[in-house]
Amino acid sequence: MIWNEEAEKALARVPFFVRGKVRREIEKEAAGQGSHHVLPEHVRDCRKKCLSRKSFEPGGFQIETCFGSNGCENRAVRSEALVAELERNFAGFFKERLNGPLKMHHEFRICVSDCPNACSRPQIADIGIIGALRPRVSCQPCSGCGVCISACIENALETQRGACAPGIDKDKCLMCGKCVSACPSGVLCEDRKGWRIQVGGKLGRHPQLGKELEETHSKEEVLAIAQRCVDVYCTHNIAGERLGAILSRIGYDLIERSEN
Repeated sequence: MIWNEEAEKALARVPFFVRGKVRREIEKEAAGQGSHHVLPEHVRDCRKKCLSRKSFEPGGFQIETCFGSNGCENRAVRSEALVAELERNFAGFFKERLNGPLKMHHEFRICVSDCPNACSRPQIADIGIIGALRPRVSCQPCSGCGVCISACIENALETQRGACAPGIDKDKCLMCGKCVSACPSGVLCEDRKGWRIQVGGKLGRHPQLGKELEETHSKEEVLAIAQRCVDVYCTHNIAGERLGAILSRIGYDLIERSEN
């Protein structure tokens, strides 16, 4: 679905923590009218309908995505299938498990970004999922053109004396995959593609960034970790506290135990 510039500006005025849900509602409205483009009138029509019903009442769960699926050139991975499975596994689940009225800030939030630019702000979500493409040096001959070094804004690549190919500084590399895309000779290639995971991020009176788990994870591993986070949340939640508050109280062992 292609968004008109004015429609994007209208969406940008929506609070970020419901923006993903609003985006999906507007795209449904546009599709329902037989359009492949989202225009300002679709935004207005959706707003009128939503004001007359309770479609934005908290349901206990929210998933927000970045703009990668709209053709962003920075995406390191395609996350549509992962997002679909997360929604299928957890949508409606929390409303059944949690007692009492829910408020918007009580909702369990998962934010997915297709690259380390992290436009969906995964660092402050209960579960932040960030697309990652880890590069490696292949056995192909290197021409020494330096294109990969220019493409890496983290300065994670450097020419090594006596070496035929650049070296990769794994501490600096954010696994955006830009160097792999830029390399004309295939010297730099894909080692592993998947997602980084951060857990326990939140805003509020005691904000904190999510703690990053080790390694790059496959779709199946992401789903398993998400399930563990949900189990911890539903088991230990007190008065609508966020996952980050729970993990600060009980520790991260229940989340990380299957990582070791």
